[in-house]
Amino acid sequence: MTALGKKVIYQIYPKSFYDSNNDGIGDLRGIIAKIDYIKKLNVDMIWFNPFFVSPQNDNGYDVADYYKIDPLFGTMADFEELVAKLKEINVGIMLDMVLNHCSTSNEWFQKALAGDKKYQDYFYLRKAKKDGSLPTNWQSKFGGPAWSKFGQTDYYYLHLYDPSQADLDWHNPEVRKEAAKVVNFWRGKGVQGFRFDVINVTGKAETLVDSTNPVEEKALYTDTPVVHQYLKELNRASFGQDQNSVTVGEMSSTTIENSIEYTKPSEHELSMVFNFHHLKVDYQNGQKWTKEPFDFMQLKQIFTSWQEKMDEGGGWNALFWNNHDQPMAINRFGATGKYRVKSAEMLAAALHLMRGTPFIYMGEEIGAVNPTYSSMKDYVDIESINAFTELKKAGMSEQEAFEIVKTKSRDNSRTPMHWTKDQYAGFSKHKPWLMPTGQAEINVAQELKDGEIFNFYQKLIQLRKSEELISDGHIKMFLNNDPQVFAYVRYLQHQSQKIVVLSNFYGKKHEVELPDGLKNQQVEILLSNYAKTSSTLGEKISLRPYETLAVKLAK
Repeated sequence: MTALGKKVIYQIYPKSFYDSNNDGIGDLRGIIAKIDYIKKLNVDMIWFNPFFVSPQNDNGYDVADYYKIDPLFGTMADFEELVAKLKEINVGIMLDMVLNHCSTSNEWFQKALAGDKKYQDYFYLRKAKKDGSLPTNWQSKFGGPAWSKFGQTDYYYLHLYDPSQADLDWHNPEVRKEAAKVVNFWRGKGVQGFRFDVINVTGKAETLVDSTNPVEEKALYTDTPVVHQYLKELNRASFGQDQNSVTVGEMSSTTIENSIEYTKPSEHELSMVFNFHHLKVDYQNGQKWTKEPFDFMQLKQIFTSWQEKMDEGGGWNALFWNNHDQPMAINRFGATGKYRVKSAEMLAAALHLMRGTPFIYMGEEIGAVNPTYSSMKDYVDIESINAFTELKKAGMSEQEAFEIVKTKSRDNSRTPMHWTKDQYAGFSKHKPWLMPTGQAEINVAQELKDGEIFNFYQKLIQLRKSEELISDGHIKMFLNNDPQVFAYVRYLQHQSQKIVVLSNFYGKKHEVELPDGLKNQQVEILLSNYAKTSSTLGEKISLRPYETLAVKLAK
């Protein structure tokens, strides 16, 4: 795991990174313009959200042409220049492969609509039931039925997401060949990293049946055994031919057992997986569109089981708090006021020092927070707009529904990067597609000049590259019943050295008693977000608000 364990990956949402041509939308030349900043980050690879040709109904996750750059973002020449410039600073590229579904404006779907049998077999087309109702009672993840009328025919097509995103039928070997062809095209452009969007919902049954409840419904098309076959085949036919490839699967509602199989090197599927269980601990009764404080004990339990069991099984985790589909973690698990800086650092250390490959989402390294929008007019995310309508239908007032959307919207992480304190945050001279807020307090220029979060991230990245205990070590959690502190030990079987990490998840001081093996030990302080002088662990340790501490036990 050494190479994978030493890597740190940065995620750029191109639409919101930097606008080079002042049309209000981030673009590839904007990323090229910020190469010096990317070099400063000291990351190994950048995951870019899709910039392929798309109607943008779901911000590029509705792909109309997998082989072309959307003019919104630039040209193929821009992309090739970006690859070359990043290569000069030893940064690889990870592209987002949206292969479970494609846009209904994609040539494949359009040919299917025109009656081409070959392309009709690319999709799940089913007739209504005898009583005239939809082929199944499945619900779209974006709300409403998962079936829409297929043109002027007697058929309906399946879309687990937006109606403009038609699910591809992976039972068809031609579809699987197309998927490999897309990956190989980008490999030919110098791409070695691939992130596969919702890849574990490709394994639907050939005969689709009604569900009896929402939980069982997910099981009908999520993490089914055939997904492993599909991934092994895709690996052999494309990225598996490159020993330096780095792949990550976005796994919706997955299990540890499946994730071990997806990522165990001997299985030849993927390098690592994203799972989202830890980001549902502020969902009331498992429902996203609710407003609820996070459950710290549940968060600890999820990290403990995923970290320890993936380690035991030889699987590999992608570690992340933030991405383009999640509100900013600092609003959920940290603090945005007095302790913004300390909580941003604590969250970073608690995550980065675990076993896996850490991902940093743009803005996270400067302590970015959710925007402070005042009305639904400020939002553009289709899922948020649909949710607002559904919450009102369920009997909530406009204000109650708005407060929930404000907390959970995907637009929270999609606001333009704050480069400066200027009107449009130095992102553009034109009004951006989504407005920034709070850039006077939080921006890159200010952070690099006199902030401490960016430098703290640099220390974490350096530790991962220099400390084998972090890049390759096993993990064991302790203080499992403590209501405020998340703690673990990193170790290697053949060494007596250990790294101990303690993180206080709350804004109040807290004392813990250390386990016997750690009491009164001589230590080297590797990292702390407060000034630390003592090189001895006592019997007890007192942690200040949002304090995080990583120490190495002497041999």
